[in-house]
Amino acid sequence: MSFKSLIQDMRGELGSISRKGFDVRFGYGRSRSQRVVQDTCVPVDAFKQSCWASMPPELLRDVLMRIEESEDSWPSRKNVVSCAGVCRNWREIVKEIVKVPEISSKLTFPISLKQPGPRGSLVQCYIMRNCSNQTYYLFLGLNQAAANDDGKFLLAAKRFRRPTCTDYIISLNSEDVSRGSNTYIGKLRSNFLGTKFTVYDAQPTNPGAQVTRTRSSRLLSLKQVSPRIPSGNYPVAHISYELNVLGSRGPRRMQCVMDAIPASAVEPGGTAPTQTELLHSSLENFPSFSFFRSKSIRAESLPSGPSSAGQKEGLLVLKNKAPRWHEQLQCWCLNFNGRVTVASVKNFQLVAAPENGPAGPEHENVILQFGKVGKDVFTMDYQYPISAFQAFTICLSSFDTKIACE
Repeated sequence: MSFKSLIQDMRGELGSISRKGFDVRFGYGRSRSQRVVQDTCVPVDAFKQSCWASMPPELLRDVLMRIEESEDSWPSRKNVVSCAGVCRNWREIVKEIVKVPEISSKLTFPISLKQPGPRGSLVQCYIMRNCSNQTYYLFLGLNQAAANDDGKFLLAAKRFRRPTCTDYIISLNSEDVSRGSNTYIGKLRSNFLGTKFTVYDAQPTNPGAQVTRTRSSRLLSLKQVSPRIPSGNYPVAHISYELNVLGSRGPRRMQCVMDAIPASAVEPGGTAPTQTELLHSSLENFPSFSFFRSKSIRAESLPSGPSSAGQKEGLLVLKNKAPRWHEQLQCWCLNFNGRVTVASVKNFQLVAAPENGPAGPEHENVILQFGKVGKDVFTMDYQYPISAFQAFTICLSSFDTKIACE
């Protein structure tokens, strides 16, 4: 039997196991906002009856490596995810084979959304806005020729208006966007004026991360089932918008202080913290994916970000690239390389601000760009050192109403 036939037979066997109970569904018959990976427990008996259960480890690794190399894009990359969901042994091998987005430029597992993007190239995504229920959906673009193609669902966010602030709850599940969901991964919170935002991660991005704890978080700590689950929100970024004297006619001025990323990350050889797994309370509950299974914590007040120079020292600061005025078009313009087609005050490009001294070539690279292409369709492109989760939250801040800026 040729190796190609072996892999095809293996895929057919995986499909049979999937139909019996594993059931990794990607929802191509549903609307785009509902496409999310769903997983259930793998029936052990079904896999034990398979001829792949007794495969030698060396051969198994070789087969999985070839599958990972051949299925390099979605939707065919779902076969790599299926292999990781067969059993613990398969999952560990696939986790070793699949590289982080920084190296592979691929988004494979949910943890990829928390890891920095690739170096030197932009990951092209787009955001769909549903104004009726104040929900936003992030998709991975599959067709570079179209801005809003039939993409792969990544994240969902829902806007909740509070008396003194606005919260955007972010989830891995498009059908359950709430703080009590086991797929909750973080949130974005604004002040009353909509000029300052704080991005919270549901789990620490590095060992030295400080949690925002309140009375509600202390009460939740008493109910924690597993001590491995952090009870709190970890601030990872602070976004601020400056007063625009021209109102809605002029471009916005924004600044993002990335609390978890050092300024040296954009320099040659620089590194950014990379999460390796999403925390979970039980390995048996989710055999194929490690989802975060803790309720979020409601902070009583929006903490002030690192506003002073001393607090910002050593941290990556992103600022929007200044647009130029086009006399013939009578509007402010930026070069989005064809990714943005509709003029909007929400459009922006972010570059790294120099820490000390003059700006170098690395400070001219666009790390995140966001722009409008339709009534409720926006493109979002990002690269190293920020992740898809961080890029999504920054773009969500552009949607919020800014009383003092417009």
